[in-house]
Amino acid sequence: MSVSSSAPSSSAPSSSAPSSSAPSSSAPSPAVSSLSSPGPTQAELLEFVRRVAADAELIASLPLDPEGRTWVRLEGPGGSEAWLIGWPPGTGTGWHDHADSVGAFFTASGELTENSLAARLPSDGWKTLELTDDVDRSRRLPAGRGRAFGRHHVHEVFNESADGHAVSVHAYYPPLPGIRRYSRTGRTLRLEQVERPEDWS
Repeated sequence: MSVSSSAPSSSAPSSSAPSSSAPSSSAPSPAVSSLSSPGPTQAELLEFVRRVAADAELIASLPLDPEGRTWVRLEGPGGSEAWLIGWPPGTGTGWHDHADSVGAFFTASGELTENSLAARLPSDGWKTLELTDDVDRSRRLPAGRGRAFGRHHVHEVFNESADGHAVSVHAYYPPLPGIRRYSRTGRTLRLEQVERPEDWS
């Protein structure tokens, strides 16, 4: 299992978590299966990250760094992308979304905070948006709690602790085609850049 020295900008990073069982001899060929299967749902991704977060041996195997996030890519269900991520005190993602991917994440140890926008942003054609007063949502996710989210979910995730690491499991389907990163000043949200998978290698 390899560990990268810096994480992708999303709250996400993939996993050596338990993979699905091998197909039986009567199962359809991969080509046929891939055409008929729509991929894992949000609920299935949430169940996967919950199950992986309960694997104490895997969670303990993640090297933690005092200054920067660490992560291990895992094998997600149904062709999804999954990550095990370590969060030093005071670290976070900044505002971003996951394009057309749905996802889920679950806190295995410590506590994470998620700020999100209860609004669907235009997919393109803008650089700056003025947000209304009622779009902000915030939730705390201590160990043993997680959440799923849909396409174009805009959020930031961070570890507010002054002295404790957090560890979490994340999964996305389809695998992240890109991440839109934003800056925010008051009610003004500005699109800063679009990252592609090759930017994280």
